Amino acid sequence: MNRASWAPFAHRNFRLAWSAALISSLGGWMQAVALGVYLQVTTHNPLWLGLTVVAGWTPALIGAPLGGAWAERHSRVRIIRICNLIMTATATALAALVITHHLVPWLSTVILAAEGFAGAASWASWQAILPDLVAEGEVYAAVSLSSAQFNLGRVIGPLLAGLLLAAGSPAWCFVVNAVSFLAMVVAFGMVKVAPRQIAPSDRSIWSDVRHGARMAWRTVGCRNPITTVFLMGLTASPFISMIPAMAIDILHAGKTGTSWLVAAQGVGAVAMAVVGPELVKKIGRYRVLRGAIVVQIVSLAAYSAAPSLWWSVGCIVVVGAAYVGILTGLNSAVQMHAPQAERSRILSLYTLSLSVGYPIGAFIQGAIAHHVSLRYVTGASCVVLAILVISSRAWRRDAFLRVFTTDEAAVVPQ
Repeated sequence: MNRASWAPFAHRNFRLAWSAALISSLGGWMQAVALGVYLQVTTHNPLWLGLTVVAGWTPALIGAPLGGAWAERHSRVRIIRICNLIMTATATALAALVITHHLVPWLSTVILAAEGFAGAASWASWQAILPDLVAEGEVYAAVSLSSAQFNLGRVIGPLLAGLLLAAGSPAWCFVVNAVSFLAMVVAFGMVKVAPRQIAPSDRSIWSDVRHGARMAWRTVGCRNPITTVFLMGLTASPFISMIPAMAIDILHAGKTGTSWLVAAQGVGAVAMAVVGPELVKKIGRYRVLRGAIVVQIVSLAAYSAAPSLWWSVGCIVVVGAAYVGILTGLNSAVQMHAPQAERSRILSLYTLSLSVGYPIGAFIQGAIAHHVSLRYVTGASCVVLAILVISSRAWRRDAFLRVFTTDEAAVVPQ
């Protein structure tokens, strides 16, 4: 493996932050699987799976832009620690409600909304701080490794969740998640970043948000990825929230099948996150992004039609790899080309774009899947994504290419 993929690990701050984030990802995926199984088993209605996504991601409509503005005005490390303390409380609440037999679907969505707000507010700080943890020129590798830890959690977390679910209550998964958030609080207490000049602003915080949005739109290397990730969230991303429904009601593989599918997606994602920087070095970011989009459409269509659990596992490994290839390419483009003074705010808008598209897509697909086979719904989403990609290239052939050309950071004149 090329050394470029691992270069960020040479920095102590990155190792601390990455390790803590991995622990948090493990806990997060254990909670996601446990809650998904709990809701599907108790309701047998995939609409609730879509609603949990809405509850967890919709608060980003406020949390993401506010988090981005806060990250420009305050210590990003402190924001990350405070938000993780809030998420410790939400995971603890889920565990307590399960133990006392008071967890009902609507209450879980309320708790997830609080957790989603805190997570969205901290995400802008986490993304903005990445370039400060590594050397110049290592940002793409840092973003890839950040994706790798998240998806490594996707691999190991569901397997651990499967063991705990087989042994007892889903409450144990929620307890582990609460502890994992505390790990972030402790680790970021030890992360040391160079002091940065925080310029006082005479604008209101929402004025800062609007200014960041204007800069994001005027900067081609930011505008195109932010638009594209919204379309991905709307069409492709909902397969993630529908995995329990696919495993339990379509493939009849139960809780174990859910864990296998989530873990398999993570395997593909980790593999792509590790080899991605080397692929970029050899063939370029544009070809990696374009190829990942094509593979995503084909592999997700195959997953929707897979006749058995093991065929589905094989397909979803490829789906996971392609999905990470797309998101890493888009995220790194924003990282590289967001103006320094507005970096946190623009990155928060990238998060916001996915946070809007994904829950809308998950809600729509979940609602339709309650009446029509989930296979048809997932397959139709691939067709829609293919039409959008073909249409964008017909309308503007350089739409994706301009994300990675040398003049992409130039501000478009108004």
